[in-house]
Amino acid sequence: MIRVHTFDEWTDLFRSWQNDLGLEARELREFKFEVKFGEPEAEYIEFGHFKGQRKWPTVMHIPDQRIRDTLQNLIVYQGDTEFASVEQQRNLLHNAPSDYDLLSIMRVMAEEMRHGWQMSFLLVDYFGDEGKREAQKLLERRAEEGKRLLGSFNERVDNWLDFFTYTQFIDRDGKFQLKMLSTSGFHPLARSMGPMLKEESYHLGTGNNGLLRIVKAGLVPPEVIQRFFNKWVPTAFDLFGTDNSSSAQWCYEWGLKGRFDERDNPRDADRGRLNEASRALYRDEICRLVDRLNQLIPERERWLKVPALPFNRRIGQWARQCFTVDGEPLAADRYPAYLASVLPGPADYQALRDLCKEPGWIAPKKQDGPDA
Repeated sequence: MIRVHTFDEWTDLFRSWQNDLGLEARELREFKFEVKFGEPEAEYIEFGHFKGQRKWPTVMHIPDQRIRDTLQNLIVYQGDTEFASVEQQRNLLHNAPSDYDLLSIMRVMAEEMRHGWQMSFLLVDYFGDEGKREAQKLLERRAEEGKRLLGSFNERVDNWLDFFTYTQFIDRDGKFQLKMLSTSGFHPLARSMGPMLKEESYHLGTGNNGLLRIVKAGLVPPEVIQRFFNKWVPTAFDLFGTDNSSSAQWCYEWGLKGRFDERDNPRDADRGRLNEASRALYRDEICRLVDRLNQLIPERERWLKVPALPFNRRIGQWARQCFTVDGEPLAADRYPAYLASVLPGPADYQALRDLCKEPGWIAPKKQDGPDA
């Protein structure tokens, strides 16, 4: 494999990565991958120790190597999620429920690739030899091998309920992360976020609308849908990072990553609980979306819900502790059987594969745009 010295060489690796994944659809191959920068929303650093100073146009303007290293790490993690999601979703290209859904997933995947392209450009163009090495690694890790950097992006996306749940909850976390990076003191990163957020809104709408169509059709039992919520939502909570995070605190102190509501929140940030604050806002948002789904389910006892924060967590204060979906503690010896009962199992996956071959399992898409 070639070693990256220029962005053109990285582009050659990207095309090889596409070939390795079998991404042969014309709509994907002809998509115009390009670097996009939005108009600057602020010229000056908006929070932290350097507040009021001009945003940094290059890495060399950043006054401390620790800040540069942390910034590079933020970009690496963001880029890793973008390419991982394409790896997770690619097998669904062969069994879309409609032409609309096929075009929709191809657009989602193409835009995720463009987001990874954008992050790789920043690494190659701004971060020297180390950035070039990290950009290359973004194309070498594989989700199916469990080597992506964050847990959600090593999970299996097996079917279209998986996909719509993923884009509803995991891509929505992506919206939060992009919004927080849009306030970054590193100007090229901040200006990258506007175009990415516009594209991400379509991904969220795809998930939300897909779930509404599934619930409206009424053929997938709410209990099955709930098990897929139980699969993905805890991983989304984990994506916000550990509790009482010193890393989040330093990112804020150094002006690298703001709060989700940084520009709208007049209160001083609680720097010891930055991840918790973002996670709480995210949970409030997805609870409202699940409430909307429940309007289509007549039996109240079958309503869907967002799992409690402690359920099935892998990082933070609740990591690997035994809690039910409702947040009640459970004895450790009973927990494996309980998890098997509330998460998708082999029977669920097979039933969905069979159901998705039948007409009418998902309601047709209305002609209006997706609702994020």
